[in-house]
Amino acid sequence: MPNEASFIDITLLGKGYRVACPPDERAALLNTAAYVDGKMREIAEKTKSNLAERIAVMTALNIAHEHLCQIHASPEQNKKIESEIGVDIDAVRRRISFMEAELDAVLKPQ
Repeated sequence: MPNEASFIDITLLGKGYRVACPPDERAALLNTAAYVDGKMREIAEKTKSNLAERIAVMTALNIAHEHLCQIHASPEQNKKIESEIGVDIDAVRRRISFMEAELDAVLKPQ
């Protein structure tokens, strides 16, 4: 099945994570993880912080800001961004929606 989830291992700031990922989105998720890891390392270096939670929150805020700015970007700008980071923005949006749904399902009982 094309939407059946499998698992892949990613590394963010030196820590490994196993995440669910449909096989056809594996490359996009790996590219996204590399992007997030790079952003986390930039923030860790700039802030001289070694607190993973703080780095993760600051990275999330920075990436969310970038995303919100991109929502208003033209299709030409989106293509430029896709070619610069090697990620299909629509695939990333689908993956984020999938992760949000999984987080909601896990956190709802709490």
